[in-house]
Amino acid sequence: MRLQKFMAKSGLGSRRACEEIIKQGRVEVNGKIINKMGMSVNPEKDRIKVDGELIQISTEKIYILMNKPTGVITTVNDPFNRPTVIDMLKSVKERVFPVGRLDKDTEGLLILTNDGSLTYKITHPKYEIQKTYRLA
Repeated sequence: MRLQKFMAKSGLGSRRACEEIIKQGRVEVNGKIINKMGMSVNPEKDRIKVDGELIQISTEKIYILMNKPTGVITTVNDPFNRPTVIDMLKSVKERVFPVGRLDKDTEGLLILTNDGSLTYKITHPKYEIQKTYRLA
Protein backbone atom coordinates (compact mmCIF):
# COMPACT_ATOMS: atom_id res chain seq x y z
CA MET A 1 0.00 0.00 0.00
CA ARG A 2 1.30 3.48 -0.81
CA LEU A 3 2.44 5.44 2.22
CA GLN A 4 0.04 8.35 1.67
CA LYS A 5 -2.90 5.96 1.32
CA PHE A 6 -1.94 4.24 4.57
CA MET A 7 -1.68 7.62 6.30
CA ALA A 8 -5.10 8.69 4.99
CA LYS A 9 -6.66 5.41 6.14
CA SER A 10 -5.17 5.97 9.58
CA GLY A 11 -7.17 9.20 9.84
CA LEU A 12 -4.49 11.84 9.27
CA GLY A 13 -6.37 13.52 6.43
CA SER A 14 -6.93 13.23 2.71
CA ARG A 15 -4.29 11.60 0.52
CA ARG A 16 -3.27 15.02 -0.76
CA ALA A 17 -2.89 16.34 2.79
CA CYS A 18 -0.81 13.26 3.65
CA GLU A 19 1.40 13.87 0.62
CA GLU A 20 2.16 17.34 1.99
CA ILE A 21 3.07 15.86 5.38
CA ILE A 22 5.47 13.47 3.61
CA LYS A 23 7.04 16.31 1.58
CA GLN A 24 7.60 18.23 4.83
CA GLY A 25 9.77 15.36 6.11
CA ARG A 26 7.52 14.62 9.08
CA VAL A 27 7.16 10.89 8.34
CA GLU A 28 9.41 8.02 9.44
CA VAL A 29 9.21 4.48 8.15
CA ASN A 30 11.22 2.00 10.21
CA GLY A 31 13.32 4.84 11.62
CA LYS A 32 14.11 6.47 8.26
CA ILE A 33 12.72 9.91 7.36
CA ILE A 34 10.70 9.85 4.14
CA ASN A 35 10.09 13.04 2.12
CA LYS A 36 9.40 11.72 -1.38
CA MET A 37 6.31 10.10 -2.89
CA GLY A 38 6.17 6.56 -4.18
CA MET A 39 7.05 4.49 -1.14
CA SER A 40 5.03 1.37 -0.46
CA VAL A 41 4.53 0.15 3.10
CA ASN A 42 3.32 -3.05 4.69
CA PRO A 43 1.01 -2.08 7.58
CA GLU A 44 1.61 -5.48 9.19
CA LYS A 45 5.42 -5.13 9.32
CA ASP A 46 6.47 -1.49 8.94
CA ARG A 47 6.56 1.02 11.81
CA ILE A 48 5.22 4.33 10.51
CA LYS A 49 5.49 7.48 12.59
CA VAL A 50 4.28 11.01 11.94
CA ASP A 51 5.81 13.75 14.09
CA GLY A 52 7.28 10.99 16.25
CA GLU A 53 3.94 9.24 16.94
CA LEU A 54 3.24 5.71 15.74
CA ILE A 55 0.18 5.55 13.47
CA GLN A 56 -1.99 2.62 12.47
CA ILE A 57 -5.22 1.95 10.63
CA SER A 58 -8.30 1.54 12.77
CA THR A 59 -10.31 -1.51 11.78
CA GLU A 60 -13.40 -0.25 13.58
CA LYS A 61 -16.16 0.89 11.21
CA ILE A 62 -18.02 4.04 12.18
CA TYR A 63 -21.50 5.00 11.00
CA ILE A 64 -23.03 8.36 11.84
CA LEU A 65 -26.50 9.59 10.90
CA MET A 66 -26.67 13.37 10.91
CA ASN A 67 -29.53 15.76 10.40
CA LYS A 68 -27.54 18.27 8.36
CA PRO A 69 -28.72 21.81 9.00
CA THR A 70 -28.97 24.50 6.34
CA GLY A 71 -25.87 26.61 5.83
CA VAL A 72 -23.45 23.70 6.30
CA ILE A 73 -21.40 22.33 3.39
CA THR A 74 -21.40 18.56 2.74
CA THR A 75 -17.66 18.14 2.36
CA VAL A 76 -14.64 17.19 4.41
CA ASN A 77 -12.71 20.40 3.74
CA ASP A 78 -13.78 23.76 2.32
CA PRO A 79 -11.12 26.14 0.93
CA PHE A 80 -13.43 29.10 1.69
CA ASN A 81 -13.68 28.20 5.41
CA ARG A 82 -17.45 27.74 5.35
CA PRO A 83 -18.85 25.41 8.02
CA THR A 84 -18.69 21.73 7.00
CA VAL A 85 -20.38 18.58 8.27
CA ILE A 86 -16.99 17.48 9.61
CA ASP A 87 -16.78 20.66 11.72
CA MET A 88 -19.91 19.44 13.51
CA LEU A 89 -18.13 16.23 14.59
CA LYS A 90 -15.36 17.62 16.81
CA SER A 91 -15.67 14.71 19.27
CA VAL A 92 -15.14 12.08 16.53
CA LYS A 93 -11.41 11.34 16.32
CA GLU A 94 -11.52 8.87 13.41
CA ARG A 95 -11.58 10.12 9.83
CA VAL A 96 -15.10 9.87 8.40
CA PHE A 97 -16.54 11.24 5.18
CA PRO A 98 -20.05 12.01 3.91
CA VAL A 99 -21.89 9.48 1.76
CA GLY A 100 -23.47 11.58 -0.97
CA ARG A 101 -24.19 15.28 -0.84
CA LEU A 102 -26.82 17.72 0.29
CA ASP A 103 -26.72 21.33 -0.94
CA LYS A 104 -25.68 24.10 1.43
CA ASP A 105 -29.26 25.39 1.67
CA THR A 106 -30.73 21.90 2.22
CA GLU A 107 -31.29 20.13 5.50
CA GLY A 108 -31.81 16.42 5.90
CA LEU A 109 -30.43 13.02 6.77
CA LEU A 110 -26.81 12.41 5.87
CA ILE A 111 -24.63 9.34 6.49
CA LEU A 112 -20.98 9.79 7.46
CA THR A 113 -18.66 6.79 7.72
CA ASN A 114 -15.15 5.43 7.31
CA ASP A 115 -16.56 2.38 5.48
CA GLY A 116 -15.52 2.81 1.85
CA SER A 117 -17.27 -0.40 0.78
CA LEU A 118 -20.63 0.81 2.09
CA THR A 119 -20.10 4.22 0.50
CA TYR A 120 -19.45 2.58 -2.87
CA LYS A 121 -22.54 0.38 -2.60
CA ILE A 122 -24.77 3.32 -1.71
CA THR A 123 -23.45 5.79 -4.28
CA HIS A 124 -22.50 3.75 -7.36
CA PRO A 125 -25.28 3.69 -9.98
CA LYS A 126 -24.82 -0.04 -10.70
CA TYR A 127 -26.43 -0.86 -7.33
CA GLU A 128 -29.56 1.13 -8.29
CA ILE A 129 -30.31 2.33 -4.76
CA GLN A 130 -33.24 4.70 -4.95
CA LYS A 131 -33.07 7.96 -3.07
CA THR A 132 -36.09 10.11 -2.33
CA TYR A 133 -35.86 13.86 -1.81
CA ARG A 134 -38.74 15.99 -0.53
CA LEU A 135 -38.56 19.71 -1.04
CA ALA A 136 -40.51 22.12 1.10
